[in-house]
Amino acid sequence: MSDRLNLEPTQWLARLPLFHDIGPQALERLAESCRVRRFERTEFVFRTGEPCDSFHVVLSGQVKLFVLSPAGNEKVIELVGPGASFAEALMFLGRPCVVNAQCLADTTLLSVQRQAVIDELQSDSGFALRMLAGLSRRLHGLVSDVQAYALQNGVQRVIGYLLRDQAMDDERVDDAVTVSLPVSKATLASRLSLTPEYFSRVLRELEDARLIEVDRRDIRIPDVKRLAAYTG
Repeated sequence: MSDRLNLEPTQWLARLPLFHDIGPQALERLAESCRVRRFERTEFVFRTGEPCDSFHVVLSGQVKLFVLSPAGNEKVIELVGPGASFAEALMFLGRPCVVNAQCLADTTLLSVQRQAVIDELQSDSGFALRMLAGLSRRLHGLVSDVQAYALQNGVQRVIGYLLRDQAMDDERVDDAVTVSLPVSKATLASRLSLTPEYFSRVLRELEDARLIEVDRRDIRIPDVKRLAAYTG
């Protein structure tokens, strides 16, 4: 990771799917607007109500996007790790931020200024299409979340999260796998629209059924297919 942090902004931008196939001159123009910013754990990148004049790429660390209910309850919208970006849609709204962004670890961000992106959109239709595709993928993910919350029970949501990177047609699907939770169980519970207590009960249920083995944040899955078939 230390080597990656030493990359120039143009090299980081070139690694993002959003900026694939963009010429070196366009990358240079975008890079001129970039700032590398470092945040400590628990520090906010932005808060609800603040202006949003850039989007951000996580170089290291992790960022939590969340909203607060009037009663002060937290709902995690997204967890953003290294190589991923956030706040693109917020940037285009031209309005104050509607979510909070807080670092879950010491984090380094590459911030890309709004005006530089708009200039490239106006001059490169290919870039505009890629930006639309990226925003569409983000929207598709949010719609999938809503469907899961409406149609799946808590057990199915937890299993779906644990198996999110497992392809059921993979030749190695019968092998045991270990999933390391990237955040606390309470934060992950909020991401899945569950209470921390219910999330813990689900893990205990899956453990009692010998479908998983929990060791702090590491969860070993002895049989992926058995876990996938479990309905609770």
